[in-house]
Amino acid sequence: MNKLAIKERLQLFLMEDIGEGDLTSQTVIATGKRGQGNMVAKEAGVMAGGEIVRLGYQCVDEEVEVTIHVADGEPFQAGDILVSMKGSYLSLLAGERVLLNIFQRMCGIATMARDAVLRLDDPSIRICDTRKTTPGLRIFEKYAVRCGGGFNHRFGLSDAILLKENHLLAGGGITKTLQAVKEKVGHMVKVEVETTNEEEVLEAVEAGADVIMFDNATPEEIASYVKLVPSVIKTEASGNISLETIASYRGCGVDYLSLGCLTHSVKAKDISFLLEAEGE
Repeated sequence: MNKLAIKERLQLFLMEDIGEGDLTSQTVIATGKRGQGNMVAKEAGVMAGGEIVRLGYQCVDEEVEVTIHVADGEPFQAGDILVSMKGSYLSLLAGERVLLNIFQRMCGIATMARDAVLRLDDPSIRICDTRKTTPGLRIFEKYAVRCGGGFNHRFGLSDAILLKENHLLAGGGITKTLQAVKEKVGHMVKVEVETTNEEEVLEAVEAGADVIMFDNATPEEIASYVKLVPSVIKTEASGNISLETIASYRGCGVDYLSLGCLTHSVKAKDISFLLEAEGE
């Protein structure tokens, strides 16, 4: 992860919450009073974002000492202390809510990604995320997918070309659109084409797509489409794939399965932040 980009975002998020100061803590807690805070799991999950907590507290107060007890990508159980931090109570509480919100969401995404990989149980197929991320949180959410054993699709629109239904309609069909694209981009830019039936798959192959996506195809349809695609062209399936249905795609032969639910429908992990007095 790019630490500079992360800290820039965290500073904005913290500023939104802290504003002119933590009015509650400043009227209750004496300046200089110190202690420890712990982020404690209330349910099992997969770790993601310990370093985010550390970088976040650096934005709040560089004197806060953060200890990460569980490595990203590792499982944890209810009752485990995931991250602890020592410092001024005022600083610990100032960063608590924002950093815990992000941390809980990242752990939820990592847990869901791990669940998807385990349910699919097919090492020949990579589980990928999509661009269906929360605005402002993409860098965190896509990292969390990797912590869970998944892989990242495009980070943004500038990474690669993906010709979807609307592009193909505006461009005049698969062959015409793909030819126009190939004339304008360099050889390092990959071009993926979305298809919905056998005829479109064959057209995408003939037109020279680098990657072919099977949109909203059943496992049976995917297995038949894959046979039409040369091995030099990567294949991806996307649409209507959930944790409940993902096992049915085992052995279908596709290279990648893209799941928007990994980031747009995830449930944050239940994690508490609890203070303890210095010396306890």
